[in-house]
Amino acid sequence: MRDPIYNISPLDGRYNKKVEALRQYFSEAALIRYRIYVEIEWFIFICNQLKLEGTKIWTAKELKQLRSIYGYFDATAANRVKEIEKTTNHDVKAVEYFIKENLKGSSFERYFEFIHFACTSEDINNLSYGLMIRDGLNGEVIPVFTGLLQDLARLAKKYKSVPMMARTHGQPATPTTLGKEFVNVLARLHDQVESLKVIRILGKINGAVGNFNAHAVAYPKVKWMEASKTFIQTLGLEPNFYTTQIEPHDYIAEICDAMRRMNTILIDLNRDLWTYISMGYFKQKLKEGEVGSSTMPHKVNPIDFENSEGNLGLANALLGYFSEKLPLSRMQRDLTDSTTLRNIGSAFAYSVLAYKNCIQGLNKLELNQKAIEGDLDQAWELLAEPIQTVMRKYKIEKPYEKLKKLTRGKSVNKQTISKFIDSLKIPAAEKKRLKILTPSKYIGLATELVDSFPYDSL
Repeated sequence: MRDPIYNISPLDGRYNKKVEALRQYFSEAALIRYRIYVEIEWFIFICNQLKLEGTKIWTAKELKQLRSIYGYFDATAANRVKEIEKTTNHDVKAVEYFIKENLKGSSFERYFEFIHFACTSEDINNLSYGLMIRDGLNGEVIPVFTGLLQDLARLAKKYKSVPMMARTHGQPATPTTLGKEFVNVLARLHDQVESLKVIRILGKINGAVGNFNAHAVAYPKVKWMEASKTFIQTLGLEPNFYTTQIEPHDYIAEICDAMRRMNTILIDLNRDLWTYISMGYFKQKLKEGEVGSSTMPHKVNPIDFENSEGNLGLANALLGYFSEKLPLSRMQRDLTDSTTLRNIGSAFAYSVLAYKNCIQGLNKLELNQKAIEGDLDQAWELLAEPIQTVMRKYKIEKPYEKLKKLTRGKSVNKQTISKFIDSLKIPAAEKKRLKILTPSKYIGLATELVDSFPYDSL
């Protein structure tokens, strides 16, 4: 066996352990197993459910034998299919021959021609990819992403009352709380993953150009549209009757677009956290033996967020291509989608890798209270906004302009603000309330907004 050190893709090499759970859904062996699963379940369906003339109803023992072909599928079986493919030069036909090979000499042999009955290879493929995508999303992508959301929820609640200077255009702006900034991202990501969850995963089993042509000729009395719908639903997918030879992959484009939105929001988070670390708002937990530079011993780099950002970019490049390319197919069929779909697992793997690296980074964060408080203590000019807004309340002329003259480009402190408030012709109670205000107390409803998020929905 080739040493893994020679793998071309870092997904199979450097990052193997972080994405290995996806192999059960997106590897070559997994695709072969999904194809065998669909072939056998279709064979069972037309015999035991449709009871087509010329077939027989299989006993419980026979059904167990049939299902054991995919139930006990392993690397040896997968490699045998690949051996057959060397002769057929057709991957789905190799699966059909593999099933027949495994049933040779049994009671099934008389009925071999009902294996792959009335199917085009794309009938098997589209259902296999549908199952693959569904299981990959539900089995790994969404659970890992949900774990990330739960970490963001934990940080939002933990830091909900920690005042922080906000920055708009990179400049000091109205204060917020650290927890509120975490819950902003949490809310955005939660909305997008919920959109992903409700996308319908479609399938078709309707023949060479989607019209049940061969089916209707062989068994004209069978209600093939209804039969197709029932079979696809038994697989846990939803039927699409309006297809050419291929299911048009529009739902895959929807999934890719939803994941791209999730990933883009996460890139935004990674960049902000990278910046907050560089500003000293966060320190990072140290790990014994780690180094941050080959020459600068003091460095503790935000590598988890950098790694996450880079892999999200790779994932989005692939997802964007899938979204644009897969819905396109010349006339009733071309093969460009076939080779493209084989890479769908890479997009999912780069995404999962990025989610895990972001989670790792979040769990290393340690708040630097001194730095975050220090910025606010030096920014009394931030109170220009609430003071001029109260001035508006009392119809004082040109409040914005007066505060602009007082604060813009000037050094402002507590005494400057207090003196200005004393000069205002507003009720004494309002003056008292404004003079109690500090940059760290001027956080609006940030805490309440953090508390109001529906955490139970995660």
